Amino acid sequence: MIVRFGYVAMSTVVQNASPSKTMTMKSFLKLNDREAGIHKLERIANENLHNTLRLLKHNAAHDIMVYRFSSKLIPLATHNDMRDWDPFPALQEGFRAIGDYVKKHGMRVSFHPDHFTVLSTPRPEVLASSIRDLNAHVDMLEAMGLPAAMKNNIHIGGAYGDKPSAASRFIEHFHELDQRIKERLTLENDDKTFTAQETLAVSKATGVPMVLDIHHQWVNNDGEAPWELWPEIFRTWETPLAQAGSDPGQPLPPKIHVSSPKSPADIRSHADGVDVVPLLAFLRNIAGETPRVDVMIEAKMKDGALFGLMKELAEYKNEGVTILDGASVEIHP
Repeated sequence: MIVRFGYVAMSTVVQNASPSKTMTMKSFLKLNDREAGIHKLERIANENLHNTLRLLKHNAAHDIMVYRFSSKLIPLATHNDMRDWDPFPALQEGFRAIGDYVKKHGMRVSFHPDHFTVLSTPRPEVLASSIRDLNAHVDMLEAMGLPAAMKNNIHIGGAYGDKPSAASRFIEHFHELDQRIKERLTLENDDKTFTAQETLAVSKATGVPMVLDIHHQWVNNDGEAPWELWPEIFRTWETPLAQAGSDPGQPLPPKIHVSSPKSPADIRSHADGVDVVPLLAFLRNIAGETPRVDVMIEAKMKDGALFGLMKELAEYKNEGVTILDGASVEIHP
């Protein structure tokens, strides 16, 4: 099984390369000149795009082919008071450069809209806001010229005191979405509400591929080992929605998330790095039935954690692990 590792948004290795610089609405309004404020927002956004491209070049230099963009590339993009602003004409060149680089190097990129994006909500205004946010993420991927194989990962959302009803609401709201949003979604289990089994059920009902977070599954489960669910999770990556935008000759591999508990007293927060032992146990258990899998590292040290993990994996070269390059390995069952 070929395993590629990636990381989230920020680098702890490349200095002064934040792709998430922002501006608050309060600061925007203090300018007392809307046009000047919009120019400043566009300047910040272009700087974020420039730094994103810098990080992609850093990734390519270290064989990192899996990367999650910051959702904060365009400050205030979905704010209610900015609905009349179309930022894309001023950012077209930056987005296109990113997309061209991703395609040239065969990278897999994604977004993870924040926890306010919830399709399980019973509140119409929250649903409308969530759909607006999903549209904004699709807009960015389309501005990059990237196909639907580049996804937006979300959670089911809150239970609102009735988990079955919340799951049903998610399914109902999902079916009302535009196709351009549907085909770019992946669905992840969370660490407090919807377990991996419950998320898998919603994934099957919608055709949306499931991203298994093995840290979340460890702290919020129904008594199963994570690899026991894998055959069914793997099959969610074979649906038309899952494979939308991918090359028929190169189907999109399943993706998992990995992180480790910060401490025994704080098991849900993420540690700086990744504990290799439980990760390797999981990968070995799925290796026999999985040709390829991509792993998103959600550790606090970002790419630094990835480099640290690769060094640790190299110590298992006589135990079924072959290092392929700077960010990928082959796992033998």
